[in-house]
Amino acid sequence: MNFQMPNYKHPDFDQEPFLSAPDARIVGVEIDGVAPEHYHALSIYPEYFKINGEWILASESRMDGVPVLRTVGTIEVVEFRNLQVGDKAIIGRTEDGSEGIYVYAKGFSSNDTNSDLFAFRSGRSRETAFSKDYNDLYELLNYERDNGYIVWVLGPAVVFDYDSRQALSTLISNGYAHAILAGNAMATHDLEAALFGTALGQNTYNQQSPPNAHYHHLDLLNKARDTGSLKMLLEKETIQEGVVFSAIKNNVPLVLAGSIRDDGPLPSVIADVYQAQDEMRKHTRKATTLICLATQLHTIAAGNMTPAYTRQNGEIRPVYIYCVDIAEFAVNKLRDRGSLEVTTLVTNVQDFLVHLKNNLVQVGDGS
Repeated sequence: MNFQMPNYKHPDFDQEPFLSAPDARIVGVEIDGVAPEHYHALSIYPEYFKINGEWILASESRMDGVPVLRTVGTIEVVEFRNLQVGDKAIIGRTEDGSEGIYVYAKGFSSNDTNSDLFAFRSGRSRETAFSKDYNDLYELLNYERDNGYIVWVLGPAVVFDYDSRQALSTLISNGYAHAILAGNAMATHDLEAALFGTALGQNTYNQQSPPNAHYHHLDLLNKARDTGSLKMLLEKETIQEGVVFSAIKNNVPLVLAGSIRDDGPLPSVIADVYQAQDEMRKHTRKATTLICLATQLHTIAAGNMTPAYTRQNGEIRPVYIYCVDIAEFAVNKLRDRGSLEVTTLVTNVQDFLVHLKNNLVQVGDGS
C-alpha cells in the first residue's frame, strides 16, 4: 500500500456566522518586542482571519505566536521578541469567528464512525500495539524522501548503541533526512564513537569501559576545537562513518543548540539560545515530518515551533510528528504541551532505528 495524503476540508465561509462576522481588529505595535493589549496568540490549529471581508489562513500554525498582517495581504506568525514598531498585530481572544478570528480544528479529521466511544487501552503506553504505526511510518518516509522535508530531533541515546548509530547513518545517506536538530552531546558522542569506539567512555557494542575512556569525549572535543570545524575534524582524523559524517557528506543541515551543561562545546554549537531557536525554525517551518528521538526538552521545543500544517504545491497538508522514547511520561509530554499531529511510540530508539533501516533500505543501497 502506498502512502495517501489526507485531503484538507476547507471551512465553508459562505454561510453564517462567517458571512456577517466583522473584520478582525488590527492594532499597530508601539514598542519593539511588545504585543498590543488584548493581542491574539495562535494555537496549534489552522486559524483564519477576516480581512477586508475575506477569510485568510495564517501562513503557519505555530502556538504562542502573534498574527501580523503584511501589506501583501498575508498573515504572518511572529514571535513576541521579533515584533517591530508598526507591525499590524491582530487582536481578539474569541475563536468562533465573532471577532473575525476562526480557529479550525477539523481540517484533517476523519469521518470514521466505526470506533466505540468507550474502549480499553485507548492511551499510548508500553502495552500499545505499534505494528501499524511502524508500517504507516515506512510508507510515509518513502513518500517524504522525495516529496517532503524530514527533520530529525536527536538525543545522544541514538549514538550510544552500535547498531542504532549505523542505522541512522544509513538512513541519512539514503535520503531519509533533510535536516537534523540536536545538541552538543549527540554530535560529540557520535564523533567519539567514530574516533574511539566509545560513547561517554563505554564501547558502543560490548559496553566495556576501557581504562581512561572517560577522557574520550573530552579528547574529542579538544581535537574538534583545535581544528575549528566539524568538517576539518573529519578530514584531519579521517573519520568516514557515523551520523555527523553522513550529514556533512550528504549536505544535510545539522543544527546543534547549546545548553548550560555542555562540555567544550563543539565549534559548531550555537551558544545563543535565540540564535539556535531561529536556526531550528528555518527547518521546522519547512518540515513535513518531524521525528523526535529520546530527548524530551528538545522534542518539546521543536514540536512547539513546528506548524501543524504546511502548503505544498498549492495544497494544504498536515505535518506529521513522531515522538519515540522508552519513557511513557516523555512521549506524552509533547501532547500535553499542545502539539497536534503526534504519534507516540514507547520503545527504545535503538530498536526503532534498526526497524526503520531494515524496512526502508535494501541491502546494497549504500550506508
